[in-house]
Amino acid sequence: MGQWITLTTSKGPVAAWQAEPAGAPRGGLVVIQEVFGVTEHIRNVAEQYAAEGYLAIAPAFFDLVEPGLELPYDQASTQRGLEIANTIGLDAAVDVVEIAARAARTATGQDKVATVGYCWGGTVALLAAQRLALPSISYYGGRNGDFLDQPLKAPVQFHFGELDPYISADIVQAQRKAWPDMEVFTYPANHAFNRDASPAVYDPASARTAFARALAFLRKHVG
Repeated sequence: MGQWITLTTSKGPVAAWQAEPAGAPRGGLVVIQEVFGVTEHIRNVAEQYAAEGYLAIAPAFFDLVEPGLELPYDQASTQRGLEIANTIGLDAAVDVVEIAARAARTATGQDKVATVGYCWGGTVALLAAQRLALPSISYYGGRNGDFLDQPLKAPVQFHFGELDPYISADIVQAQRKAWPDMEVFTYPANHAFNRDASPAVYDPASARTAFARALAFLRKHVG
């Protein structure tokens, strides 16, 4: 099992769930939350990657506004989480990712670090590739379309649900056009299809396939 650590940022301390592999780490991975905080589901995602050999750090970005906040998966919480995420801002979120990546390098003794992010975190993951040159895996990033004009400094792998009511097929296709060398995968699934804590949207088959592809990406670009 992992443990909570503290990241020191310019805007104050940020807790982070750190999950360690059983043996020598293949490298580091920053796990970037949805708009609900570092919930049990996000901690489990970190543990899932740790079981595959990566030291995973999941920063609690909400600590910049309201320390310790974890929200339930309902519509009211979605709205509140979006408001908090907007208060934090994407620039500050990328700064936290950079600090978490630095912590992962220190903990592993290796330079190789990637990110994986979900929903809001999917767009933060994209920005980590564009601004921090970190290989990144972006799951259903709702704001990715706002950054199609910015070049990638590291490879990105994209995952989208074909039934996602928030991300249209046109936006997915625009990402393929913007970065034709990047992997863009779609699944017969809804938004948040990887979140096993939400039975209404969780799609086990799609989640398994996406995870296998994400692992192949990490093996190639991290170790």
